[in-house]
Amino acid sequence: MPDVNPSSVVVAPKKTGICGSDMHVFLDGVAGESKFEDPLILGHESAGVVAKVGSRVTTLKVGDRVAIEPGICCLRCEFCKGGEYGQCGDLKFAAADGFDGTLQGFFTIPADCCYKLPANVSMEEGALVEPLAVAVMAVHSVAKMPHNANVAVFGAGPVGLLTMAVAKALGARRILAIDVQPHRLEFAKGYAATDIHVASPKEPGEDNMTYSKRHAKIIMDKFGFGERGEGIDLVVECSGAEVCVQTGIWLVKRRGTYVQVGAGPANNLIPMSIFVNKEVKMIGSLRYGPGCYAMAIDLVRQGRLNLKPLLTHRFPFADAMLAFETTRKGTGPDGKMAIKTISEFSPTSSRLMLCAV
Repeated sequence: MPDVNPSSVVVAPKKTGICGSDMHVFLDGVAGESKFEDPLILGHESAGVVAKVGSRVTTLKVGDRVAIEPGICCLRCEFCKGGEYGQCGDLKFAAADGFDGTLQGFFTIPADCCYKLPANVSMEEGALVEPLAVAVMAVHSVAKMPHNANVAVFGAGPVGLLTMAVAKALGARRILAIDVQPHRLEFAKGYAATDIHVASPKEPGEDNMTYSKRHAKIIMDKFGFGERGEGIDLVVECSGAEVCVQTGIWLVKRRGTYVQVGAGPANNLIPMSIFVNKEVKMIGSLRYGPGCYAMAIDLVRQGRLNLKPLLTHRFPFADAMLAFETTRKGTGPDGKMAIKTISEFSPTSSRLMLCAV
């Protein structure tokens, strides 16, 4: 077992969700603007059991079940001191920034990055607290969504679905899910969305901006939304696709809020004149910040948000490659749609680790 400094703990991860960023690193050695050439242990959506505690740790004990917030910041810079540690220049995030991830037998982390799981929250649900915290960050911390808001979410993958669920839990009135895959939208309608829209196809020779303007008008007419009054108060874009970014700016009401969560191409063309004319508040949302994990866990504890329907496929660590393949294809060996795939550790696999090269 690794050594531990006085303020840290060693956690034995038991359940780890496979994320889209894990897939990009595993398949291409790339995540966003970062390129990876050296071996890197993957995984960052994890819950586990505390196996060792530092001498100064008083909040945790060996045997505690915890969700892991998988980033270590410096605690000294202006952003850390201001409560914005996600912008720390020395942040070391699991499976990124040259920092190994959680798909290994033991993971060392500061004690304050571990959150005890209530008795009624399973370890699998604990693993999904990480992407849930991303949704809490976007809807609550960044957008500061008002009660009774109309919300549109682009992308019905795990983060998009969780964004819808958080919006619902925090009092959104209407939640419109937009995606290109009808089966994902049907799931979204049964999970948290009040309305769904299968993205309209582009016309032959139509450029992205022309399509996006036309597509936004189709959506607004279909669901009775306008630029004023009964309109979309908040757009959360979770796909990263340029046409979704553009459509979202056309779609949001005047003086509405647009939050970018999805990491797509490095550069996107946006309808700047419309952005300015409507006085849209456009904000990026990166991972999570203070209070996001605590709120995420409490929403699950209170039953305001149900994570269980998202847990569609589970594989022992020995079948980790199958877990990654299921995530890549979006379909499991059983032929069913994969929303969130979990890799499970057992005592026999506790000394193994999964690396991307």
